[in-house]
Amino acid sequence: MNWDQVEGKWKQALGKIKEKWGKLTDDDLQVIGGKRDQLVGKIQERYGIAKDEAERQVDDFSRTYGTEETTTRDKIRAAGH
Repeated sequence: MNWDQVEGKWKQALGKIKEKWGKLTDDDLQVIGGKRDQLVGKIQERYGIAKDEAERQVDDFSRTYGTEETTTRDKIRAAGH
């Protein structure tokens, strides 16, 4: 999934984002509002990491976001439920 898709599903993605980056507050997430560069900046600030590392984490998240749900849904369908 690319970042545009994550941004479009921001409200649905919030739970997964909170799981991954628990130091981000609800206020942080509201201000970020799905903007990738703002998320990168807040991750840098809260975790004290370099910009390139924060960007790598966000890119990894955007690539894998949604795959868990799709895999689970496919397994349920395959089982005939």
